[in-house]
Amino acid sequence: MLNAEVAKRRDDAISRGVGMMTQIYADRALNSEIWDIEGNRYIDFGAGIAVVNTGHCHPRVMAAVTEQMGRFTHTCHQVLPYESYIRLAERLNDKVPGDFPKKTIFVTTGAEACENAVKIARIATGRNAVIAFGGAFHGRTFMGMSLTGKVEPYKKGFGAMMPDVFHVPFPQEVHNITTADALAGLNKLFKADLDPARVAAIVFEPVQGEGGFYPAPVDLVRAIRKLCDDHGIVMIADEVQTGFARTGHLFAMEAYGVAADLTTMAKGLAGGLPLAAVTGRADLMDAAHPGGLGGTYGGNPLGIAAANAVLDVIEDEDLCARANELGGRLKQRLEGLRSVTPEISDIRGPGFMVAVEFANPSTHEPDAGFTGRVRMEALKRGLILLTCGVYGNVIRFLAPITIPDAHFAEAMEILEESVAAARAA
Repeated sequence: MLNAEVAKRRDDAISRGVGMMTQIYADRALNSEIWDIEGNRYIDFGAGIAVVNTGHCHPRVMAAVTEQMGRFTHTCHQVLPYESYIRLAERLNDKVPGDFPKKTIFVTTGAEACENAVKIARIATGRNAVIAFGGAFHGRTFMGMSLTGKVEPYKKGFGAMMPDVFHVPFPQEVHNITTADALAGLNKLFKADLDPARVAAIVFEPVQGEGGFYPAPVDLVRAIRKLCDDHGIVMIADEVQTGFARTGHLFAMEAYGVAADLTTMAKGLAGGLPLAAVTGRADLMDAAHPGGLGGTYGGNPLGIAAANAVLDVIEDEDLCARANELGGRLKQRLEGLRSVTPEISDIRGPGFMVAVEFANPSTHEPDAGFTGRVRMEALKRGLILLTCGVYGNVIRFLAPITIPDAHFAEAMEILEESVAAARAA
């Protein structure tokens, strides 16, 4: 079986609306390595978009899921509950930042988590309006798209977005957008278009994901916290991509010295199984009436078992420290490349949530073409990279935090070769 043969079948069978970054069809994977159906081996610096932070097929995660499969695969927690669901909720209530009583709900996807966080904020406050940021990504449902601050490919052609959703600028130092600009945008919004007394929530990512891996400045996050406190607004931290050791903390908000009222999470939570959650202030989480939250597959027992194992692995293998170590090494290699690669305009990101941004060295305009060449040159050499950013000119590095040193070193050599090849093209 060849990749090209399966690609033809895929084109005939699957909607073109489901995007494809490669035409490589996976056969098996282990930790940071993937082999395709032709037997080609790749080092995975995508991790399913920050999902397998604990590596593909971590033995402890696999054992937990296998053990659960032998008991039952589904009951729907709303019909027949199970203790493991409660145990995972207790652990998240303890670990999510915030010195206050917390409660948790489980759903299936990051978009669902964001949707439910907005539902909770609205019913708790009796307000409708929601504020998000330019460049944000919060999912592909209609509320998720509405919150998302990027038109292509997420909003284009899908009609009117949800009402009462507003956007303000997000700081991007490399593009000369400051915290002051973001706060001025909020102030202008409140003066011209929106009474803050109508705002249910402000939603933000501590590090923007699809938007380009721009970290939220500390002064912005603390200003949002004060604004929310002053006006009775719910502060929602979307930690779908930043969660579970990726930034060098279990949750990125640990670095800011303030806590969100609600935290959304998914991706790295269950080591590859579909599971998402909202954890937040108990009084807010209890605002909804019974039956108002939940879903048939929310908190599926296989995902719950995997997530409990993931939390054990992160703690026992000290993956937060490992993320900081790997991120430091990666930034050092990128800084070395910078001296011979004038296209590099910025290197950023906490922990092992690192990105490099490329721009034309003459015009300083974002260079998506060069970025794409780097990605494709790496792919030819067996390294899977992902791009992101409103301009498509950012490469984000999302290898499993469990990647062996030898594979990391091999990936760095491939990266340097790929950048040199992209420059020569």
